[in-house]
Amino acid sequence: MRLNIITSNRGKLEEFRAALVPLGIEVAHLPIGYEEVQVDTLEEVVDHGLKELRARGIGDLVIDDSGLFIDALKGFPGVYSAYALRTLGNRGVLRLMEGAEGRGARFTCCIGCSIEGSEDIVVCESCEGQIAKNEKGEGGFGFDPIFIPEGEDRTFAQMPLAEKNAISHRGKAIRSFVEALEERTGQR
Repeated sequence: MRLNIITSNRGKLEEFRAALVPLGIEVAHLPIGYEEVQVDTLEEVVDHGLKELRARGIGDLVIDDSGLFIDALKGFPGVYSAYALRTLGNRGVLRLMEGAEGRGARFTCCIGCSIEGSEDIVVCESCEGQIAKNEKGEGGFGFDPIFIPEGEDRTFAQMPLAEKNAISHRGKAIRSFVEALEERTGQR
């Protein structure tokens, strides 16, 4: 079996490759874009992306979408995380948090897979945590320098990649996706 991973992020590609190749699944990289609609949930973004890509004739594919949901900001940036990162950046989000009493947040990742002749697989996983008071760390990407996972005093950006992947929203989602894929295809 061969799956097309649709992403422009090399880090995500390598995470998928590391999880799928041991199952005997060939991973192909397709760095193409698709419309990330502005809807209420990550599941809706993933569902729309799968439909659009299938309509363009791309089969056997995997996409994902992630968001940072901050309690004090009523879930913002959520499904608008990529836009908020581009326009506000980490410092802008920290400014929005000035004076906030609670700093609770969660990262959520939804992975969608479309395999010809089979029902779509969509899995979502979250990592609870809080927003740091300032940016810390050099690793990771996106909001990693301001997100401290539950039970930690370091941000994702301060953690070695393997340690981050063991507890992160994407790491959990990839493991759930692999489990669902194994059940669906009978591959183990």
